[in-house]
Amino acid sequence: MPGLYRDEGIVLRTIKLGEADRIVTIFTQGHGKIRAVAKGIRKTTSKFGARLEPTSRVALQCYRGRELDVVTQAETLEANRVLREEYGLLTHAVPMLEAIDQVAQEREPNPSAYRMLTGALHTLAERRNPMVTPAFFWKLLSLEGFHPMLDGCARCATETDTDELVAFDLQEGGTLCRACARGGGRPLSPDALDLLRRVLGGGLNGVLAEASSPAAHDVEQLGFRALEHHVERKLRSAVLL
Repeated sequence: MPGLYRDEGIVLRTIKLGEADRIVTIFTQGHGKIRAVAKGIRKTTSKFGARLEPTSRVALQCYRGRELDVVTQAETLEANRVLREEYGLLTHAVPMLEAIDQVAQEREPNPSAYRMLTGALHTLAERRNPMVTPAFFWKLLSLEGFHPMLDGCARCATETDTDELVAFDLQEGGTLCRACARGGGRPLSPDALDLLRRVLGGGLNGVLAEASSPAAHDVEQLGFRALEHHVERKLRSAVLL
């Protein structure tokens, strides 16, 4: 049937449309980000029910429209209800959804980012470690081509000891040495730098096994600012973290 397609995706956000419908933004595995109308979803008799809620991973059938697609079928693959029902988890899940919403392009598949988001939501639900979110930020930025320089000064290109790398500059895309940091940059402690190196260097499992720390908070906040710098706009969910 022309215009009809099937895919799976993660619901990023929904907005009300009319008296009974919603517009659902979904990051799909094979079609990239799509916006589709779920007709009658707000009625108590809706066949979609609570399937199309943010954080849910669903199998979809949609009809391609001129501006908005139309959801004709939806089956739950992974409800992720705990991410919506526990506020502490919700405040760390929503920023990941918004990050993908800002980075993903409409109708342009990005399988790597899709796998990354699916894995991050699953890990957050299972391990309940808030460090999942900043790790996702930094890995998404790296996937997008913004892999930070962490082993030397991004401004003067000097390789130096960790103790001499004291700041991070978003414009330069990496750490700054003590001398260059006098010209600007966000302060970065040795513990935060070590944590960020481990996150991006294959040590994430070890990081997630540790308790939260001031360094984790610093890495989280810096990751958020780096994302905002990359997408060139403020992220609404910043207030949650």
